[in-house]
Amino acid sequence: MMTGGFSETKPATPEVQHITDEVKPQFEMKVNKICDVFQALLYRTQVVAGTNYLIKVQAAKEEYVHLKVFQALPFENQGPKLEAFQTGKTRDDPLTYF
Repeated sequence: MMTGGFSETKPATPEVQHITDEVKPQFEMKVNKICDVFQALLYRTQVVAGTNYLIKVQAAKEEYVHLKVFQALPFENQGPKLEAFQTGKTRDDPLTYF
């Protein structure tokens, strides 16, 4: 991993799914849609003054989205924040910075 860059793509962990679950209401509000499925599949991280996450999420049977989420440092006592997202993705689209 390049210093300051994103990690390689890894399979989602229970921790990443928890972060995904926490930002689901933020995503649903922004797209004005309820997602029956919101399963984290892959992720990448970047350590900054906190952690940036890029997360590939299955949002419906054949619908995928990419999320950019910021998780502040623990002492800041803040939940994850949905910074940006991309819709219209496929299962095979690479998880790249946006």
